[in-house]
Amino acid sequence: MASSLVSDTLWSLFATLRPPRLPRPKGGRPPIDDRAALTGILFVLKSGIPWEMLPQEMGCGSGMTCWRRLRDWQDAGVWQTFHHALLDRLGRAGLIDWNRCSLDAASLPAKAGGAATGPNPTNRGKPGSKRHVVVDRQGIPLAVLLTAANVHDSVVLEAVIDRIPPIRQPRGRPRRRPTKLHADKAYDFPRCRRACRRRGIIPRIARRAIESSERLGRHRWVVERTLSWIARFRRLIIRYERRDDIHLAFLNLACAALCFRFLQRFC
Repeated sequence: MASSLVSDTLWSLFATLRPPRLPRPKGGRPPIDDRAALTGILFVLKSGIPWEMLPQEMGCGSGMTCWRRLRDWQDAGVWQTFHHALLDRLGRAGLIDWNRCSLDAASLPAKAGGAATGPNPTNRGKPGSKRHVVVDRQGIPLAVLLTAANVHDSVVLEAVIDRIPPIRQPRGRPRRRPTKLHADKAYDFPRCRRACRRRGIIPRIARRAIESSERLGRHRWVVERTLSWIARFRRLIIRYERRDDIHLAFLNLACAALCFRFLQRFC
């Protein structure tokens, strides 16, 4: 199980990002191996099972042990750093297409409530969250942001774009701005177009009452596909975590896993 979920290649990329383990002067039982803990975290992310149902025969320790490791690594910024490190590898290999990027959002139920939740206007006002994703032309997730479900997509356009990290290129300086940004009618506001142009980005935003809604668009469909890829991680279909940082940790790990798939496919 460990070899299928956490391959040697994936572990070699992740192992260098871990924070140093604190000494334990009072002794006690030896902690669970970090690779085993990562295996348990990925198993919960992909299967969607509750932490307490994590199979003991996997050798990952208890679900609470894996949850604590997920929390500690989130506090240390490991999950976002892991995502950015994989984006750097894709960038150095010339696999990120900056010519056209796409932006969109998807809502999900948040039954436990907590931070970054609000009444979902598409689900009869029930508590929900919304994930905003910007992807390159192939669907590689470049940045992700979590907000309440009642936050309008256009309000966080600048925040999502600014979350794209500087990504190394085969030659020259790191890059973080696409040439063009495609978005649907939810972003059809002058302030969104001005925000793009201030950053040197050409906005390609669908216009309300002018362009048809029958099709996703020639270039925007890739972000819809990436959102569906993220939803295949069953833990992300519904937000079970009351703490928004724990859900964001899962979300960053899912984006990192998608980037790793692109690395395996093309490198």
